[in-house]
Amino acid sequence: MALGGCGQSTTGAAPAAPPPPEVGVVTVTPGRADLAAELPGRLEAYRVAQVRARAAGILQRRLFNEGSDVKAGQPLFEIDPAPYRAALASAQAQLARAEANLLQAQALADRYAPLAKSQAVSQQEALNAQAAAQQARADVAAGKAAVQTAQINLGYASVTSPIAGRIGRALVTEGALVGQGEATPLAIVQQVDRLYVNFTQSASEVMRLRQALADGKLQSAGKDAAKVEVLLEDGSIYAQPGKLLFSDLSVDANTGQITLRAELPNPQGLLLPGLYVRVRLAQAEVSDAVWLPQQAVARGATGESVLVVADDGSVSARPVKLGPARSGNALVLSGLKAGEKVIVDGLQKAKAGGKARPVPWQPAASGAAASAAASAPAPAASR
Repeated sequence: MALGGCGQSTTGAAPAAPPPPEVGVVTVTPGRADLAAELPGRLEAYRVAQVRARAAGILQRRLFNEGSDVKAGQPLFEIDPAPYRAALASAQAQLARAEANLLQAQALADRYAPLAKSQAVSQQEALNAQAAAQQARADVAAGKAAVQTAQINLGYASVTSPIAGRIGRALVTEGALVGQGEATPLAIVQQVDRLYVNFTQSASEVMRLRQALADGKLQSAGKDAAKVEVLLEDGSIYAQPGKLLFSDLSVDANTGQITLRAELPNPQGLLLPGLYVRVRLAQAEVSDAVWLPQQAVARGATGESVLVVADDGSVSARPVKLGPARSGNALVLSGLKAGEKVIVDGLQKAKAGGKARPVPWQPAASGAAASAAASAPAPAASR
């Protein structure tokens, strides 16, 4: 009877309910965030100068190292100056002859002038002497111009840099005949301490940006300019912000797009013209934004949602509205309140309508940087 009673008691007891699953959660902390658009762009040198040979002759020397920085006026190439020195000497000799003729003609005109008044010489002879002196003065002026021209041509034999910047490879070698019939390209100098970033955006967005800048909603970078961020090919953000220039805008009639230009400082010369970058352009500011890790957001046919754990452990789905993602984090614009706990880890164990035991989310060491931005959204958004 004792054994039978024990068996009956065992089979009639209800099985114990399993404990609620443990899930990692992030507490919602709203903060300020900048809504930004990322647009593709290309870097362009601030100034580009083509170094050309303006004097014809044989290239004798290259006076720079390829890829080095040069100053404005620095000699770069030397063209054989011998023919131009000879031309200058000839012009100087012609000028000396003209000056001697002027001295003789002027002396004759000065001597005939009083004689003509006393009728010792005819008026015609005096007039001829004055005309000869005037012609001699004209010959001297022409001689001076010829000397100046010869000096300019001799100066062209030394090719200098028109601007300060970084020079590329030489396009010709010593011994080449340059400047024969046309100005031969010798090298290209690019000013790279500042760069331009060229990209396109729709005309309506550009007009909205200008209005936002005028209303003080965007951070200004000077007169008629807004701050922008530049992302490099590896996804990293360039340390120095650029400024978006709104001057000299024109709309492409075929596409309705406007080509925009941002100016980017490059004091160390790390960036090079022609590089592909992405421009992060601020659109508006949101005061109650929330940053969450991307894995916390579920995407379905009806939109995006997250799972929220209440104080009693009940789990519910919450639809949210997202903004542009940044650095592996999702930007939640609406749908969450401060202090709510959003499930980040253990989503496969929790479901809406069930129970869960929330614990603070501990991200993996490899994702420490992304988790810091997610757990402290206000500082991350205030960049």
